[in-house]
Amino acid sequence: MPDDEGHPSLEEMELSVIFNALSDPLRRHVIGELAVAPRETERTCASFKLPVSKATLTHHFRILREAGFIRQVNRGNSRAACLRMEDIDLKFPGLLDLIRSTSFDVPSR
Repeated sequence: MPDDEGHPSLEEMELSVIFNALSDPLRRHVIGELAVAPRETERTCASFKLPVSKATLTHHFRILREAGFIRQVNRGNSRAACLRMEDIDLKFPGLLDLIRSTSFDVPSR
């Protein structure tokens, strides 16, 4: 069962949900940027400068969180996202390497 913030445990992470999260180019861009950043990098949602409304941005990060890609923590009046590298590498070996080898530009909307 996901924790109080909606983060699934390692055992609950499913490949179909991960693929669904990656199906959107904006979410692929977020994961791509976090995958090449140093481990434990935390970024606010706004720092990705995605061309969408705040509500849509919240939706995209909820999808990534519920898939198990990111862990979000409250940082005052915003939330920071950190890629769950170790969990993803354990559950889906090679996935982050594949993502790192692919370029994901921010699509214009």
